[in-house]
Amino acid sequence: MASRSTTGSFGVDDTDLEDVKASKDRDCPSHYLRLPNIQNQSLLSGLAYCIASCSMILVNKFILSGYGFSAGISLMLYQNIVSVTIVSTLSLSGVIQTEPLTWKLIKVWLPVNVIFVGMLITSMFSLKYINVAMLTILKNIANVLTASGETYFFKKQHDRQVWISLMLMIISAIAGGVTDLSFHPVGYTWQFFNCLLTASYSLTLRHVMDSAKQATKSGNLNELSMVLLNNVLSLPSGIILVLGFNEVEYLLETPLLRTPMFWLVITASGVLGLAISFTSMWFLRQTSATTYSLVGSLNKIPLSITGILLFKVRTSMENSISILLGLLAGVFFARAKLRDSSQS
Repeated sequence: MASRSTTGSFGVDDTDLEDVKASKDRDCPSHYLRLPNIQNQSLLSGLAYCIASCSMILVNKFILSGYGFSAGISLMLYQNIVSVTIVSTLSLSGVIQTEPLTWKLIKVWLPVNVIFVGMLITSMFSLKYINVAMLTILKNIANVLTASGETYFFKKQHDRQVWISLMLMIISAIAGGVTDLSFHPVGYTWQFFNCLLTASYSLTLRHVMDSAKQATKSGNLNELSMVLLNNVLSLPSGIILVLGFNEVEYLLETPLLRTPMFWLVITASGVLGLAISFTSMWFLRQTSATTYSLVGSLNKIPLSITGILLFKVRTSMENSISILLGLLAGVFFARAKLRDSSQS
């Protein structure tokens, strides 16, 4: 994602694996999404989830690097506007159900949203400089930080296989960075902060979730309500950050905003971010938490290969081995975490 968080338009790929089953149960009611009666929905939903997940990252990379678009915060803001528009329209038309955004719920959720916005922005900034394959490996550091935070703050004990997989992730990230022929210190710095914020988001979300549920009218908070809540609350801060980073001047000068094809691409990126939320819920409903987690981890392999080929990334044998080690460590981590969860 890989553990995948589907609570944002950017499609941030880092959900706590232990919460996957709870997410599946939460989104289970048949009236929640009116899905057609299609045979082989497990295969179809898994394919849709993988395509949406890979496409989101590749399209964002194309916007930031291919087009050379230098207003990452503005891109995040536009994607969030697209998400809010689509989710609100579907909610008002009765296709989906979302919780009313009360002031009580907003006050509880605001600290989580601040971290969420920082996570999206640092993802944008790092993706501009780092190739997709290395990005998937460096994102593993967030798993290391999250597991360490669980142990320190929540006194959760992980078994040996989890720590071995986390150690492999650290080794692969270091080796990958050392052998990265396109190494960019700015990109790696932003990605380091992104991992810190991603881990903070996962840990804070777990802490705030119970209070957030109590602040809703139904006593529950489904995933699309979190999507709407996060994206609505990110709009004011996004506007402030666009002004603070002086992106308005760039937006007024860049010829990209006068190109219809560019608008089509950035709108597609917002739709894809939201599609990850829909397809992940669909996939979870059709399969098990184990299948969802392993598919998410395995999905990084074709994503990395596609990223290298599509953007013609210069690589070496050493760097390729490091990337492969990181990808395998991610799969091993998913299996170990689920085994650890089932035992506890």
